[in-house]
Amino acid sequence: MESSLKELAGYRLARAREMLSASEGNLKIGQYKTSLNRSYYAVFHAMRSANALKNFDSSKHSGVIAYFTKEYLKTEILDRSLAVIIKESSLCREKSDYDDFYVASRAEAEEQLKNAEHFVQQVEEYVSSK
Repeated sequence: MESSLKELAGYRLARAREMLSASEGNLKIGQYKTSLNRSYYAVFHAMRSANALKNFDSSKHSGVIAYFTKEYLKTEILDRSLAVIIKESSLCREKSDYDDFYVASRAEAEEQLKNAEHFVQQVEEYVSSK
């Protein structure tokens, strides 16, 4: 594996961890919509980390998700159940970012943070094995 791709994957995982920390901080101070956003971005940066190992990136979120799903979930390199986390975190982020009157709950933010932590951990274990 090209060392620069591994370094890029590591950098993106660090970004994912930073987003987890931000999500947790926002949750603690009651900023549930922002917590949902940061949980999604933790998942997003983790996907970009794995995609970096195959020298792929996309300027569109849908491209990142589609490639990750095709290369890692459909091939069962990573557990297919991670697809549910991607879908739910994306939906929560879209609602919290774009629906004017959406009210995010603490329970929802806690669940999304827990799911994002699991997602990042799974990707981190895979990336570190390469």
